[in-house]
Amino acid sequence: MSGGSEPVIQVEGLAKHFDGVQAVADVDFEVREGELFGFLGPNGAGKTTTINMLTGLARPDSGTIGIAGIDCSKKPKAAQHLMGVVPDESNLYPELSGFENLSFCGALYGMDRRDRRERAGELLERFGLDAAAERKFAGYSKGMKRKLTIAAGIIHSPPILFLDEPTTGIDVASARQIRRLIADLNAAGTTIFLTTHYIEEAERLCGRIAFIVEGRIVRIDAVGNLMRLTEGRHVVRLSVSGGAAGLCEAIAAEMPHLACTTTGDGDIRVESTEPVRVGPLVRLLEDSGAEVFEARRVRESLEDVFVRITGIEAGAMKQEKDRAKAGAGA
Repeated sequence: MSGGSEPVIQVEGLAKHFDGVQAVADVDFEVREGELFGFLGPNGAGKTTTINMLTGLARPDSGTIGIAGIDCSKKPKAAQHLMGVVPDESNLYPELSGFENLSFCGALYGMDRRDRRERAGELLERFGLDAAAERKFAGYSKGMKRKLTIAAGIIHSPPILFLDEPTTGIDVASARQIRRLIADLNAAGTTIFLTTHYIEEAERLCGRIAFIVEGRIVRIDAVGNLMRLTEGRHVVRLSVSGGAAGLCEAIAAEMPHLACTTTGDGDIRVESTEPVRVGPLVRLLEDSGAEVFEARRVRESLEDVFVRITGIEAGAMKQEKDRAKAGAGA
């Protein structure tokens, strides 16, 4: 859903230190009503610290936070009735069933017994968890736990939802379902603040994105504007038999108009402002002693934009993604 003109989250000069380390440094941004705003960066960039300050779980060292016109810098809990919060780790009770967890969360938000029970049943069905409604939360899979945690965050139908890494560490099918649920919530009018280190997730879901690195925002823009940075660039990716760094040196010597980088052992990325002639490029690599397994022209993605703006190689983000996948349960 496209954002409205009125900002519902306003942040100025936000900063936070931990043991002498600057976790967040002079951050400024605003999120408009009905917007799905992405906070994109690697692990340790300051995403969770920022979301904790916005939701009243941590106090900023300096700066101001406004939520729907409420000054949360002075009254950090004053706007919590307007928020749904889904932390990066589940905060639900393992000994309670799915239904009991949702009902309990509804009670915490002041919902009466009938309304919270009705809403819990509705959400369990919507999230595909109705068959597990009476099972203890401890017995849920990681994907099921994540879905129930999101359901708990919206039990009171908040107008603003904060999601911290909602699909990290879960299986592909559950992640796909959660992304669809997030998109549906936003389409229904919920303002969403989403932190993630999955570049594809941010590109797919968000209208605007902030890139955060080492506690500082390095760029905020609409996804469409960011993607326009790829215009006029021609990219070829090649898979070769080892020694990619040395092959880049050969390309630089013989074809200086091409910019060559390695994205892993045996992976080469070639970029130019002019169309790249693949045939001569492959012959050069083969003459240099390499076997070329694949050569293909590719359309640049938000990942390429992120790398260009932040200086963080895509490989670093991929390692985080691979670690998360390794920890995902069925």
